[in-house]
Amino acid sequence: MPTRTVAVASASGLHARPAALFVAAAAAQPVAVTIRTEAKPPVPARSMLSVLSLGARCGTEVILEADGDGAEAALDALASLLARDLDAEE
Repeated sequence: MPTRTVAVASASGLHARPAALFVAAAAAQPVAVTIRTEAKPPVPARSMLSVLSLGARCGTEVILEADGDGAEAALDALASLLARDLDAEE
């Protein structure tokens, strides 16, 4: 199963606006994606409450996983999104 590990770059971590942008991007992918931290089990990346439950702060490394046609591209897109400071973008 393809994976990507990326550090959350948003100043507020995966909370509020950055989490909403990430969840929307995950929902737009053609495959189901999970996200987890070293300390927490995988949760669906399309679920706002699940993503918030990870408590990922700025600098937290998260692991994205997906399987199926388009998984590599989906993971690349989502990892790229998390690597940006979404708090600073308007």
